[in-house]
Amino acid sequence: MEIRPIHTESDYLAALHEVSAYFDNEPAADTPDGNRFEILLTLIEAYEAKRYPIDLPDPVEAIKFRMDQAGLTPKDLVPAIGRLNRVYEILSRKRPLTLNMIWKLHQKFGIPAACLIQPPADFVQNTVNSNSR
Repeated sequence: MEIRPIHTESDYLAALHEVSAYFDNEPAADTPDGNRFEILLTLIEAYEAKRYPIDLPDPVEAIKFRMDQAGLTPKDLVPAIGRLNRVYEILSRKRPLTLNMIWKLHQKFGIPAACLIQPPADFVQNTVNSNSR
C-alpha cells in the first residue's frame, strides 16, 4: 500500500482519480482497501484545505442561513438577541452583534462561533475605505 503525500496539482488529481473508484463500491472499514480509502480522503481534505481554503461566511449571512435551514423567523431569535426590533437591526446590519448575542446564537442555534465573531463584510469594507483616505 504505497501512499504518498499530495504536493502538486497532478498528485491531487491522481488521488482524486484513485479515490473515485471507491465511491461506487465503498470498502468496509478496517480492511486494507477501507484503510487506503480513509487515508486518501484525509490527504485530499488536507490538500484542499491548504490549497483551496473557504472563507467563513459573514456573521449576518450565517444567521440568515441557519434561519433558512431551520425554518426560523426573526421572532425565534429573540431569546438570543433581545427584543424583535433589535433582531431586525442585527439582520439589517444596523447594529453589531455583542459577545452575549454571539454566545447565545452559538448555544441555541448551533451557529459556529467562528462565523459570528468575525467582523461583518460591510465593516471590513468600511474600514478599508476609511483607511485609504
